[in-house]
Amino acid sequence: MKEIIIPVLIVGGLGLLFGLLLAFASYIFAVKQDDRVEKISKVLPGANCGACGYAGCAAYAAAVVENGAPVNACSVGKAAVAEKVADIMGVKAEAAAERVAHVKCRGTCENTTAKYDYVGVQDCTALSKLAGGQKHCRNACLGFGTCTTVCAFDAISVHDGVASVNEELCTGCGACMGVCPHHVIELIPKSAKVRVNCSNIEKGQSANRHCKASCIGCRMCEKVCESDAIHVSDNVASIDYSKCTFCGKCSEKCPKKVISIKDNLSSDE
Repeated sequence: MKEIIIPVLIVGGLGLLFGLLLAFASYIFAVKQDDRVEKISKVLPGANCGACGYAGCAAYAAAVVENGAPVNACSVGKAAVAEKVADIMGVKAEAAAERVAHVKCRGTCENTTAKYDYVGVQDCTALSKLAGGQKHCRNACLGFGTCTTVCAFDAISVHDGVASVNEELCTGCGACMGVCPHHVIELIPKSAKVRVNCSNIEKGQSANRHCKASCIGCRMCEKVCESDAIHVSDNVASIDYSKCTFCGKCSEKCPKKVISIKDNLSSDE
């Protein structure tokens, strides 16, 4: 009997000893988390969209407390959440400019033509690997709606072969921008009234042949801009919103009507 009891006691004693040692070690080496991390996590919307630049809401909350991340970085929660986070941190919340997604393309079925008929996976990335997509314009929105599948706010949809953004629903998270294989989606200030609606980098004659609504790189917009806010690079115009005064002169002068004014756009653009 002793041959059984003694080994059992030894094993049991060692198990108890190791358990106590582990408990002591976990107490000594425990990483104490600031309770403000949990408080901030509770006031965040829980979208985990990554627009703040962090992996999710929990990671952002930890970054605010531990690394001094901005309290107003949550584009989904906007000012209301920023104020709550600032209150927890005991600081003042500065207003952050709201951003929205903008689709730089008007390559509708009417404005551009197809190189081939596509039958396959309904995914823009898959389509882009077949000669750059079915549209003659190499930089056009492919219109298969991969962007719509990643939008958690139902803010983007596809009409007539081109994605369109509902700015009232858009939170500026950038998820749609991240999955667009042709990079036709950009984030711009919501207050920006002037928009360039083209991403075609082909030269004028070729661009005009492939899309009726393409920028032709004529630089007329540059010549009339008094704020040096718009320039043509790689044959397509782009706007520096830090300089733009939204006077609208570039839009008036554009011969292809590629540059539009927000007040003249439909509500879902």
